[in-house]
Amino acid sequence: MMKKILFFTFVGLLMALTSSGQTASDTLQQANDSVTIGSHTEFSAAAQENSVTKAEGDSAYVKNDYASAIQIYEALLKEGEAAEVYYNLGNSYYKAGDIAKAILNYERALLIQPGNADIRANLEIARAKTIDKVIPVPEVFFVSWTKSLINCLSVDAWAKVGVVCFFLLLASLYFFFFSKQIVWKKIGFIAGIVFLVLVLLANVFAFQQKNELLNRNNAIVLTPSVTVRSTPSESGTSLFILHEGRKVEIKDNSMREWKEIRLEDGKVGWVPASSVEVI
Repeated sequence: MMKKILFFTFVGLLMALTSSGQTASDTLQQANDSVTIGSHTEFSAAAQENSVTKAEGDSAYVKNDYASAIQIYEALLKEGEAAEVYYNLGNSYYKAGDIAKAILNYERALLIQPGNADIRANLEIARAKTIDKVIPVPEVFFVSWTKSLINCLSVDAWAKVGVVCFFLLLASLYFFFFSKQIVWKKIGFIAGIVFLVLVLLANVFAFQQKNELLNRNNAIVLTPSVTVRSTPSESGTSLFILHEGRKVEIKDNSMREWKEIRLEDGKVGWVPASSVEVI
């Protein structure tokens, strides 16, 4: 009886823990309830009523009518975010010669599907055509490795990993608490520790992905060039110049007309808000 009490108490605690990973996915689903992101994207009834379909955008793209494709994809995205639509929109802008907006939409697609190799490859191709070449401040290898691990899956994928590992953890606990053989108890104990760690990591990674999606603080320079100044004023000292397509981090978003930005190499300054667009 005592074993059963301990088992179900532990299960209850684990369920409360795992719910945080599911909440990350649910929050995003509520924010984008008109779209199901994945390989079989379904758009809302509103988009269908307006006779706007992804197939039409794809058809226009194949016919090299990039202006029409851009218009259709932009209309679709007003109904909700989808990685493949952002990706196709980025391709359309790239073909139309607007590198800055191509990078912007590739970055948005990558936020939703960070592990997508095609999106990342096209983003790198577009970045290669930008003028500014910024050398980032080197990171400790462990930090870079952790970021790569987190970004190998989306928030939904990490949530699913957490759920699967949770059920495997329950199975391991069952063997540990109720098996009469010492071997199975040891296997259940070791496997339980492994799956507990995986559940914790999956929840942390899902939460991190959720934060990146909901609290976006990176932007792309869209104007051909912009002067970065020391103060939020045209009279401020000119520090350096950035060109279209450059990715920046918004350090201070408190002002309406000006944004304090930071580059990957640590440089900071102020730019007009109209010169950048948040990813």
